[in-house]
Amino acid sequence: MPEISTIAASSDNNKSNVAHDDVLTIVAISIIAGILCNVLHEGIGHGLTALLSGAKSGILTTVAWSSAHDSRLVAAGGTLVNLAAGAIVWLVLRKSASLSVSMRYFLLISFAFNLFTGTGYFFFSGVTDFGDWAAVIQGLHPHWAWRMLLAVGGAIAYFIAVRLVGNALVRYLGVPRAQQKRLRRLTLVPYLSAIALASAAGVLNPLGLQLVWQSALPATAGGQSGLLWLQYYIPRGARPIQEADTLSRSSTWIITSAIVAVAYVTILGRGVNIHL
Repeated sequence: MPEISTIAASSDNNKSNVAHDDVLTIVAISIIAGILCNVLHEGIGHGLTALLSGAKSGILTTVAWSSAHDSRLVAAGGTLVNLAAGAIVWLVLRKSASLSVSMRYFLLISFAFNLFTGTGYFFFSGVTDFGDWAAVIQGLHPHWAWRMLLAVGGAIAYFIAVRLVGNALVRYLGVPRAQQKRLRRLTLVPYLSAIALASAAGVLNPLGLQLVWQSALPATAGGQSGLLWLQYYIPRGARPIQEADTLSRSSTWIITSAIVAVAYVTILGRGVNIHL
């Protein structure tokens, strides 16, 4: 019975693919991608925008940028930079066929983190009337209409982002839609890694733990939640454009991640005073 044999062989291959993806390497890549996403949001999006538009100094932490100078542009800057970064990474992903599987995975997770952070913040602020985009629409009337626009528009944008990331996962990492177990591992581990990183770094911030519970963790746990369910919304037409390869253990990624994470938590987690 050749058909049964073929199905059994395919099943064995799927299990093998899942087993060979190294979890430590996935965690390491996810941590570096998460740190990059956060630095872009807080450091470039908020901090640099504030400094270029009039601020003389400020405190940069993993949970916020704080300075005397504030504006709608500064509040919007974090999200806009994440969306711009997501677009740039997507362009690189489209030309990534010659890159290693670990680098393609790094680009993919960076794409997901930046895109989900950018689109998720619209929805978060619209529903809670808190956070960056609540500051952007503060004083605009009718306020309820602006909140509804953020919530509805954010939900639509986030779903589109989920589809884009899912499609990229299949096309550029070469993982077929049918390999649900492998897809789950490649998306669940980054999600949990992002939450652990945000928690560890946020505890040390000088702006108070309340900001961690109100902003940092909801933005991470909620903002990156698309990783938990994107595998079910991958477009049916998505097809790998190259053969799948497994993520084998990489001491380079693991050691680099450990060094960067320690510096991120102990230095940026405690806050850095920046002066012009």
